[in-house]
This record gives sequence, C-alpha cells and structure tokens, in this order.
Amino acid sequence: MPHSQTSAPRVGLLGGRIARGASPWLLPTVATAALSLTRARKSGRWAAAAVPATALAAGMLWFFRDPEREIAQGRVISPADGVVQSIMPWKDGRTRVAIFMSPLNVHVNRAPLAGTVTSVEHVPGGFVPAFNKESENNERVVWHFDTELGDIEMVQIAGAVARRIVPYLPAGTKVEQGERIGLIRFGSRVDIYLPEGVEVAVEVGQATTAGVTRIDRD
Repeated sequence: MPHSQTSAPRVGLLGGRIARGASPWLLPTVATAALSLTRARKSGRWAAAAVPATALAAGMLWFFRDPEREIAQGRVISPADGVVQSIMPWKDGRTRVAIFMSPLNVHVNRAPLAGTVTSVEHVPGGFVPAFNKESENNERVVWHFDTELGDIEMVQIAGAVARRIVPYLPAGTKVEQGERIGLIRFGSRVDIYLPEGVEVAVEVGQATTAGVTRIDRD
C-alpha cells in the first residue's frame, strides 16, 4: 500500500521540508524575520530586531523539520524521536514504553505498525512538563490501531510548552508502518502499549528514532 500523500502534506521551504501543522507558528516568525532583514539597512532599530527575529525563525524551521526516513524492519517500531523515559508493566498484561521528546527532537510521529486506525480520541487535560509523572493527566490524543498483533494503543501527550497536538489521520484510515500520523508542537511525550507476550527491545535512557528504532524483540 503506498504512503498516503494527503495524510501529512509537507511544505517545501528553502529546500527543506516542514511538518504539516507548523504554519500557525512558522509563518509569522519567518515573515517577521524577512521584514526586519529587509528594513535593517535603513533603520538601526530594525537591524537590532533582525538578529533575534532571524534566530527565532531559524529555530522554528529546525523544530518543525520533517526528514524523510528509511523505515526499519520489525514488528513494532518507534513512533517518536526521543529518549525512553520509562518501561512499565500494565495491569492488563501490556507493557507501556514512554518516549520523552525534547524541543530538539523531530516532533512528527509515525505509525508503529501497519494496520487500520480504529479510533483517534482527544482527551482534555493539563500541561505539566512531559517528564513529570503527573503528565499522564495532560492534554493528549489516544490512538488505537487494528494490527497483526491485535489492538495497539498509542498516546500523544502534550507538555508544558506543547499546547497543541495535530493528528493527521481520522479513524478508518489504513496506514503503513512508519507512515506519518501526527505532530506534537514542542516538548512532549509519546507512549506505546505493547501487547502481552511482546518483549521490549529498548532500555530506559535509550535514544529512539521514529520509523527506525525497533521497540520489540523476536
């Protein structure tokens, strides 16, 4: 099944690619930087403003980057770039792998398995830092996928700065493993729940790459 071109359209900018859902943050900063640079030659005040404006625009371009990935082989691959924050057994036999995403990570999330999106639920909540235990009650989007391993749950969790989660796909969409499925703006966390009997291949503190790092072990 080919990757969906409508699920996560990307915008070319200065030869690069940016994530869908970035425009409300990116366009104003780039426009401000461009204006300040244009007027800097004629005004010392604009010249002074051009430095922070350009730095902010460059930071936004870096944060909202959306690189192409060669998707790895494996039953379950990481849905997020980041660091494994915790691995916890769940009462129902599943294992939760929590991945913390810093502002330096790529924030486009990917499908951990091929299958069908059975539900995408937005759950209102708070905005404490994503590395805090109380972040489990933060604003979040809960995904369920019907896969060869059965139902797979994935949760995108907003952080203290990440005030918006942008799902790319509605329920009923068929996805390939590693396909882009959504964006979390700024620092945040992604949890994936592995079914009972699936052994975890990553360790706490290990860096992960969305679409590349294998989460399970044969």
